Amino acid sequence: MNMMANPGTVRLQTMVAAGGEVLKIQQDLAAKRSNLVAELLRGEEDFFEQQHYPAGDVFDPQTGAQYYYHAHRNDGREHGHFHIFQRPQFLGEQFEPARYVKTGVGRCSPKQKVGEHWPRGEQALAHIVGVAMDHYGQPIRLFTVNRWVTDETWFAARDVIAMLERFELRHTWPSSPVNRWLNGLLRLFQPEIIDLIRRRDDAVEARGRANPRGDALEDRSLEVTASIDISVERQLRQLRRSLAA
Repeated sequence: MNMMANPGTVRLQTMVAAGGEVLKIQQDLAAKRSNLVAELLRGEEDFFEQQHYPAGDVFDPQTGAQYYYHAHRNDGREHGHFHIFQRPQFLGEQFEPARYVKTGVGRCSPKQKVGEHWPRGEQALAHIVGVAMDHYGQPIRLFTVNRWVTDETWFAARDVIAMLERFELRHTWPSSPVNRWLNGLLRLFQPEIIDLIRRRDDAVEARGRANPRGDALEDRSLEVTASIDISVERQLRQLRRSLAA
C-alpha cells in the first residue's frame, strides 16, 4: 500500500537538500580559495560602501527575483550584506500593497491610499530578507528592515511570506554559484525568515503605536526591524537530527 509522506517530513527533506547544496557550494568555492562574496565581486576593481554590486542589481526577468550586495556598516564581524527582493507582479497573483498608515500596516481597501512615493507597477518590489556576510564570505546573520531603508513597496507579512515561498533565481548571471546559493539559503532558513518577516510588521506597528504622530515606515530611528544570527552547518545538523527522529 502506498503511503503519502508526512508534509512535515517532506518539508524537512526539502530544507536538508537545500542545506546540502548551500554547504557544497561554500566548500567548492573554499577549495578554489574563494568564497561567495569574492565570487560575486570578481572583476570589480574596487569596493565602495553604499554602492550596489553588481551595478544595476541582479534581476531575473523570468521570476522577478532580485538582489544586490553592498556595505554601509562595520560592526567588526560584517563585511557587507545581500538585500533580496521579489517583484510581485511576476508571480501571476495580485498582491495589494499594505495601506499607508502611521499606526500600523494591513491590506489596503479601495478608500485607502498606499504611499504615493512607493514604487508602483512594474517597479514595485518587496524586500524579503537581508543576509549579512563576514570577512571570510560566510553568512552570519539574517535581518529585515523598515520600508525607507530599501525604498520598497510595503506589503503585509502574509504577502511577503507568500513571495518568499516562490522566490527563485533561474539565470546564471553574474555568478551561478551565488544565485544557486541564495536559492538554497532561503529554503534552508525559511522558517526563520518567516519569523523575521512577522517580527518586522510587529516592530513597525509597535513604533506606530508609540509615536502616533509620526510615520513608522519612514522613521529613520527604526532601521533593522528584526535579526537572527545563523550558521549553515548548525542549521543543517539540527535538521538532520530532526529528520532522523
